[in-house]
Amino acid sequence: MRLKTMILKSTRPNKILIAFIILVQATVFGQEVVVVDSTGVASGSVIEEEVIPLVDSIIPFKKYKAEGVSAVIGEYVILDSDIDKSYVELQSSGVSIEDITRCELMGKLMEDKLYLHQAKQDSIDISDAEINPQVDQLIQYMVSEVGSEEKVVKYYRKDNMADLRKDLFKAKKEIELTNRMQAKVVENIEITPEEVREFFYSIPEDERPFFSAEVEVAQIIIEPEISEKVKQDVLDKLNQMREDVLENGSSFATKAVLYSKDPGSASRGGLYESIKRNGPMAKEFKDNAFSLLEGEISEPFETDFGYHILMVEKIRGQEVDVRHVLIFPDVAQAAIDVAEIKLDTLRTSIVAGNVSFAEAARKYSDEKETRNNGGQLVNPTTFDTRFDLTKMDPTLSAQVYNLKEGEVSKVFTERDRTGRSKFKVLSVTKKIEEHPADYAKDYEKIQELALKEKQIRAIEAWQAEKIQETYINVNEDYRNCEYASNWVKK
Repeated sequence: MRLKTMILKSTRPNKILIAFIILVQATVFGQEVVVVDSTGVASGSVIEEEVIPLVDSIIPFKKYKAEGVSAVIGEYVILDSDIDKSYVELQSSGVSIEDITRCELMGKLMEDKLYLHQAKQDSIDISDAEINPQVDQLIQYMVSEVGSEEKVVKYYRKDNMADLRKDLFKAKKEIELTNRMQAKVVENIEITPEEVREFFYSIPEDERPFFSAEVEVAQIIIEPEISEKVKQDVLDKLNQMREDVLENGSSFATKAVLYSKDPGSASRGGLYESIKRNGPMAKEFKDNAFSLLEGEISEPFETDFGYHILMVEKIRGQEVDVRHVLIFPDVAQAAIDVAEIKLDTLRTSIVAGNVSFAEAARKYSDEKETRNNGGQLVNPTTFDTRFDLTKMDPTLSAQVYNLKEGEVSKVFTERDRTGRSKFKVLSVTKKIEEHPADYAKDYEKIQELALKEKQIRAIEAWQAEKIQETYINVNEDYRNCEYASNWVKK
């Protein structure tokens, strides 16, 4: 059975893991090789390589790779080891592979190759300018995690950064091409209200989907106040470091090792390499990095992370290497206690009905992103205000799971990115219990399901047509698999 859509529960992979997967895919995608058998007739069994003379004989012999070719889709080859690599990717992502067969993975790999092959036929192209920023951002993140470009190169067993970048670029571009080809297939698919109705009522009542419980959540955040004196103390300390480097020749890198609170760079003397204008760093950080000459040190400046001074280490075209020192103000325990009492008092007033939760959020919450909307949270996946309780962040889910609609939570303590404490209360502004699909109440969700079903049918029809037009050779080991598409052209 083909994997139409792999619905796989997994832990959230970090970007280093994603980079590893992309590199693995670089060996899966784009293998253009000559496929021959012992008679020289094209087949999917062996790959001819170089002729190597025997040391003790003048008669040459032909060396062949031990593994066979599992399938050829157009000019793309799927090796048996590619299926093994797919298993490794899934396991590395925390996915159970117990019920996933080699036939299913084979079908998925052939689909990917068909998309990639057809993207070339349709002259779908992606400019380097679209891919380069993605690769740059990924490399920059890897460097910040591992420590340096040299360590990243060594980690991935490449000869140099240029080779690593080339592999990442190639894999990323081909993945994007595949996605764009699939999007093109379904871009004009629309669903009418009548089709939605027919879709819903064609499902037997006892087989209609259940929709998980959903909630709409609002929050109020109160942060301990940092006094102007404490902020000035931090600025004075950074200015003193700056002066010591400029006037006395002290080492900026040593200052970073001793005093910087940035865990990603402190141990490396505050070093960040290959900073780009369109990279992921804070705007204020990039503004300073690109306004200085080599060896110059910025005045202290503030970002959401804290207060910095920055020195430009090296300018390389549109990239710069910098060192920085990050310090954030210490918050007195008295200020922490005041913030907690303030929120607890506000909560009491909300529960007593003296002020609505939304009004209290607008007046008192320290969270800029939500306070103007009455503290209402937005789902980062769907960009609406509803959260599926089974899919939302586990910490948030645990905090609101037992709350009734309109109820206000106790005061929770959280720590921000600098380690400082902040306090919050939550309220469930709307709660929708788990329930079987209802045509009137769940129309938008049903419409989405109906559209996806129509898109799947369109993809299946497209695949059937392109499979007939494309050279495809499936190794006999995989000819007996039960594919949904006619890959073996029976």
